[in-house]
Amino acid sequence: MLYIRSRKIGLLALFVFLVNLTKAQREINLPDHEEKQLYFGVTFSFNRASFNASLHPLFMQRDSINYVEPYKTGGFSIGFTGTLRLTKRFEFRYNPQLAFVEKSIEYDLKYPLAAYDETKIMKKRIESILVSNPFHIKFNSDRIDNFSFYIFSGVKFDYDLSSNARKKNAESLIKINNSDFGIEAGVGFQFYFNSFIFTPEVKISNGLRNIHFRDEALKFSNVIDQMRSRMIVFSLHLQG
Repeated sequence: MLYIRSRKIGLLALFVFLVNLTKAQREINLPDHEEKQLYFGVTFSFNRASFNASLHPLFMQRDSINYVEPYKTGGFSIGFTGTLRLTKRFEFRYNPQLAFVEKSIEYDLKYPLAAYDETKIMKKRIESILVSNPFHIKFNSDRIDNFSFYIFSGVKFDYDLSSNARKKNAESLIKINNSDFGIEAGVGFQFYFNSFIFTPEVKISNGLRNIHFRDEALKFSNVIDQMRSRMIVFSLHLQG
């Protein structure tokens, strides 16, 4: 019994020693980062974008389209970040990006477009090159060794460099205005390395403006009343 007790005490002492040794050998990366008032980084993002569309009241009077359905489509963006520390918990971040976004709308046609074509399902792709300007307020957790996380919310202002709102003779187009604004919210996880912080982040971005430039003369446009942008974005930030 004495041997068994001595063995247990020895194992317990070894365990305590190993735990203390691990703590002693643990290296804290970028220990002065929380003292920085301003820091910068770069951003690489992947997005899934779609429209939140509502049909025009005259839709039921049309005899060419059964239904309209928006679909999510993938895209990507690149940009940089500038973060200003306000307090221990709160930070202000500006994260401008150049985003390549594609959205799709599916139409179920009552009749094929041509007599020799039996296709009644048609997809319209709307490609955008956005100059996106998000402004966020971040709320940071306590740092645990080389890890921390944050939540954030804010607003965005987008300008579409490839907007087709003013194009003429565009029977097959759905016209989109060139400017948008909206709200955003998300969560991020910060991993501290020797010379940088690696931060995966997920956010939801919802446009508030009706960006559909309705044209009564266009069959694929006149059945839609309003469209607002919707996007889920997965970002990777590298910050110093």
